[in-house]
Amino acid sequence: MIIAFIVLGVVFTDPLLGATEATRVWIGEQVGWIYVLSTLFFLGTAIFLVLSRHGRVRLGPDDSRPAYNTLAWFAMLFTTGMGIGLVFWGVAEPIEHLHWPRTEAFLPGPDGRTDPEAANEALALSFFHWGLHPWAIYIALGLSLGYFAYRKGLPLRPASALHPLLGDRAFGWPGNLVDILAVFGTIFGLATSLGLGTLQINGGLSQIFGVPNNDFVQTVIITVITGVALFSVLSGIDKGLRRLSVINLWLAFILMVFVFLVGPKLWIIAGTTTAAGEYLSHLISWSMSFPSPLVDAQAAEWTQAWTIFYWGWWISWAPFVGVFLARISYGRTIREFVLGALLAPTTVCILWFGVFGGSGIFYDLSGAADFTTGDESDAAFTLLDALPIAGAAAIAAAILLLVVVAIFFVTSADSGSLVVDMLTNGGSRAPSKIQRGFWAVSLGAVTLILLTLGGSDALSALQAASVITGLPFAIILLFMVAGLFKGLNDEPRPGTPKKVRAEDRFSSGRGEG
Repeated sequence: MIIAFIVLGVVFTDPLLGATEATRVWIGEQVGWIYVLSTLFFLGTAIFLVLSRHGRVRLGPDDSRPAYNTLAWFAMLFTTGMGIGLVFWGVAEPIEHLHWPRTEAFLPGPDGRTDPEAANEALALSFFHWGLHPWAIYIALGLSLGYFAYRKGLPLRPASALHPLLGDRAFGWPGNLVDILAVFGTIFGLATSLGLGTLQINGGLSQIFGVPNNDFVQTVIITVITGVALFSVLSGIDKGLRRLSVINLWLAFILMVFVFLVGPKLWIIAGTTTAAGEYLSHLISWSMSFPSPLVDAQAAEWTQAWTIFYWGWWISWAPFVGVFLARISYGRTIREFVLGALLAPTTVCILWFGVFGGSGIFYDLSGAADFTTGDESDAAFTLLDALPIAGAAAIAAAILLLVVVAIFFVTSADSGSLVVDMLTNGGSRAPSKIQRGFWAVSLGAVTLILLTLGGSDALSALQAASVITGLPFAIILLFMVAGLFKGLNDEPRPGTPKKVRAEDRFSSGRGEG
């Protein structure tokens, strides 16, 4: 079925793009409220679990301890969940919000000038789309799977989270359909992101070294990255993915600090703190906002194109990130899991957008750089060109950016192949390396075929298809959360002897297996 979709994307690119985009728009207009309310519900659930007595429950036996230290755990979840997307959109998204604002009040005036006050909202909206809400979605699925896999001994597959509601039928055709949908969402979502990453690498090579921006170069990029990802896969999580994630976390941190030190520091500090305050003050109102075109046509169109799209996109990514997050979180308490996966990535997102997006807005408003003439994939390199650096320092910064994008590419392909292999192996926590290698190569092949033969329109069709899968998965996630609470309510209170229940027959007590 995946191959059939690829063939359609290559042969009938325009009709497929039109059909998927029309379906996505219809979902946003007619049932977008499901995305809005479910995403807000997942955030409320995460906060409740931190404050409730359930926060002390471990993802494993009571005497279990985390399988990975905090730095390695955070590095893996962050590089998997958002790394490549942050580098791609870190400059481009705030700039787009600046020139295409959420409300008519911030539209450019007759002279084409942009209201400086729009800069704060542009950053705040970027925080909103990449902060608490997406990670709350990942937590909903990741926590449900981690709980039932490590606490109850069920397979590490989405169907397991439905076991309290469906019983053993969860491992029949209903669960199989959920797992298949998860595979589609993972493959399509990752192929889109890897395609965008390839375009960004090619754009950077073109600006720095004059390398042509064409299909041949993109083929070489995907082939090399897939080869490195395959090597990482065969090295295993500890020697491959974990090390690469930690290394890239430090490289990204160095790049961010460099841009901050040579960029408009006072503007970045003022803009980031002001935008963070605006984000927090509007958190509830924006979370429940689905404006009517009769009230503000600009806001309605903007919400459809950005917020509704993002919520569907993050939900479609939930199987991939959630399964992987559950896989690396054995032994953590629910409170540790939620706080670590909610607050730490949100803080990094705010800092990243504050530095890169804030700098981009500064140079755009001052006229030192023009971000409107290029593509989104060129925005980060356009920012580096605008910084007051030259010579070896400028080349080194651009190369560092390329390396960060490339390693994020590798870690996404590596973790994605692990998740797909676990899903297609019935939830096995330690699938065969050969099969993981097969999925890593397949993921690279899907990206290569769509990008070189179908072009950017094929990627757009694939992205729209991924967002469409978010609708049924939003409903599935709600049932998963219901199953999680059913399981947690059966947990004995502290000091109460634990009862032996029927589902305990699944528990092996062997942790990672």
